[in-house]
Amino acid sequence: MSGEEIPEAVVSWFRGHVDEVEGALDFERIAGGRSNLTFRVTDEAGHAWALRRPPLGGVLETAHDMGREWRFLSALNPTEVPVPTPRAFCDDHDVWGADLYVMDFAPGKVLNDTGSGEKVPPAARTVVGTSTIDVLAALHHVEPSAVGLDDLARPGNFVARQLKRWHRQAHSSAMEDLSVIDATHEALAKRVPEGEVGIVHGDFRPGNISYDADGQAVAVFDWELATIGDPLCDLGHLLVSWSEPGDTVPEALSSPTPAGGYPTREELIARYTAARGLTDLDVGYYLAFARWRAACIHAGVWTRYRAGDMGADADPDEVTGPEAINIQAETALADLER
Repeated sequence: MSGEEIPEAVVSWFRGHVDEVEGALDFERIAGGRSNLTFRVTDEAGHAWALRRPPLGGVLETAHDMGREWRFLSALNPTEVPVPTPRAFCDDHDVWGADLYVMDFAPGKVLNDTGSGEKVPPAARTVVGTSTIDVLAALHHVEPSAVGLDDLARPGNFVARQLKRWHRQAHSSAMEDLSVIDATHEALAKRVPEGEVGIVHGDFRPGNISYDADGQAVAVFDWELATIGDPLCDLGHLLVSWSEPGDTVPEALSSPTPAGGYPTREELIARYTAARGLTDLDVGYYLAFARWRAACIHAGVWTRYRAGDMGADADPDEVTGPEAINIQAETALADLER
C-alpha cells in the first residue's frame, strides 16, 4: 500500500509525533496478520517503523484495544523482555477513525509458518526454541506491580473468565454449528485450575516474535490480547503452535517447526519449569484450553473475512474455516477425555 492510499491526516500526524522522519513516507501493509492491521512505514533515509490499528470493521467486543497494546509495550520496554520500542500513540479518531500507535520496526525474521521454519539454518534451530522459551519465562518473571500493570488484574479465576469471554465471542460469530465448541467449553469448565497471577501475552508463538540470524529471539510483538492472569495459558498456547515431525493432530496455529531440528515440546516444558521453579503442572489442561480458545478466536476471524473487514485482498487460510475450527475444538475435547 503506497503513501497515497493512506489518509493525509495519518501522514501529517506521523510526521508530527515520530522523530527522525526524513523525506517522503511509504506505508506497506504487512501480510500474514488475521486481526489488527500492521503497516511497515519507511522514509527516504531508510528508517523503519510499524504502525498498528484495528481492522476496518467488524470489531468484536473487548477486542483490538490499541491503548492496551501500547500500555504493555511501554511497561515492558525497560525490562529484560525484548519488545519493540514504542514511539507514539494516537487516540484522536479524526486521524484514522480509531486509536493507533507506532513502534520501531522489529529487525530479524518472523517464523510464522513451516516454510519460514525450513529456512532456519540447522545450527540455529535449537537456539530458536531455547530463546523462545527463555523469553516466555522472563516475561512471566516480571511482577505486574513492578511495571505498573497490577491495576489490570481482576478478581476471580482468570481461566474461568476466559472461558466465558471466548465462548460468548464464538456465539457472536457467524459460525452456524457451535455444538463442539459448546461441549469442549463444558468439559474445560468442570476442571478449571486455580492458577497463578502474572503477565499474559495472550498470543505467544514464533509468529509474533522476530529472530536474528543465530536464532535468538530479539522482539516480541502483537500484544493485542495481553492481560494480567494465569501465565500458564501462554505456555499452552506456545505448545499448540510447536509442531513436531510425525504429529497427527491438526495444527490450531501455524508452526515453523515441522521440518525438525527444533527442541521438542517436552524439552520446552522442562526448560520453562526449571527456569520458573515449577512442578506438578497440568500441562494437558492448558494445551486443551489453548486449542479451544484458538477455535473461538478463529470463528471471529472467519466472520471478519466473510464480511470483507480484513481488506479487499485478504483471504481466509486453512485454520479459519468452519470445518477446521470444529476440528480444533474436537481435538481439545479428546485431549481432555484421555
